[in-house]
Amino acid sequence: MKHWTLDDIDWGRFDATKVTPDLVRIIKAAALVEHNGHVYEAYLCNVFAGDAEFQSAARAWAEEEVQHGEALARWAELADPSWSFEASSRRFNDGYKLPVDRVESVRGSRTGELIARCMVETGTSSYYTALAEAAAEPVLQQICRKIAADEFRHYRLFYDHMRRYQSAERLGRLGRLRTGLGRILETEDDELAYAYFAANAGRDDRYERRAWSRAYARQAYGYYRAHHVERGIGMAFKAVGLPSNGRLHRLTWRLAHRFLRWRASSLAAQGA
Repeated sequence: MKHWTLDDIDWGRFDATKVTPDLVRIIKAAALVEHNGHVYEAYLCNVFAGDAEFQSAARAWAEEEVQHGEALARWAELADPSWSFEASSRRFNDGYKLPVDRVESVRGSRTGELIARCMVETGTSSYYTALAEAAAEPVLQQICRKIAADEFRHYRLFYDHMRRYQSAERLGRLGRLRTGLGRILETEDDELAYAYFAANAGRDDRYERRAWSRAYARQAYGYYRAHHVERGIGMAFKAVGLPSNGRLHRLTWRLAHRFLRWRASSLAAQGA
C-alpha cells in the first residue's frame, strides 16, 4: 500500500522563480532511474523464486519506486516544459539494460542481494533528504521529503528480509562487507551516468560513460552535508553487521564526508 499519491502533492505551489538548472538536470535523471522500478521487480522476483512473502513486498516496493519517477518527471516537465519524460525514458530504456532474466543474484546469495538493496536505499534516502534541504522550490521540497521517507522504509524492508536470510545462509562478515562496499562503489556505474545522458544530452551527443558519470557526480555530490553522510554510514554499517555508532563509525563518516567534499570540488574544477 502506497503511503501517498501524486494527488497529495500541492502542485499549485510550483514556483518557477526558485528552480535552478543544475537541480533540474539531476531530477530528470532521477526520474528515469526511479521509474525503472518494475525492471528491478522482475529481477528480484526471479532471484527470490519460491519466497512469496518477499515477492509480494518487492512488487509493492516497485510500485512506490515507479510513483517516485512519475512525481519527479511531472516536476521536471513543469520546470522545463521543453523536456519530454516519455522521450527520455525511451532513450534510457533502449540504451541501458539490466539482467532481469537471471535466476540467481549477481551478489552470490540472497543475503548478499538484500545487503546490496540496503545500500541502494541508504544512498537514496540520504540523497533525497539532501535534495529536500537544498531545494528552494516548494513542490520539489515536498516530493523529495516524501521520497526520502519511502526510501527509509524500503531500507527497513530489505534489512528485515536480509536478517531472515542471514539466519539461514550465515554469510560471513567479510562477505557482507565485500558486498556492501562493492555496491557503494557502483554509485558511479552506468545506470546513473546513462540516465543523466538520456535525460540531458542533445540528440546528436554520444554516450561516454566516464564523461557522463563525472557530469552527474559534479551536480549531485555538492548537495551532501555532514549529517547526511553520518546517517548514511550508520545505515550502511548496520546492514553489514558493524556497530552503527562508536569510533569506527565516526572515523568512517568523517573520512567519507571529506572525500565527497574533495570529489565535488575536484569535479567542479574540471567542469570549469
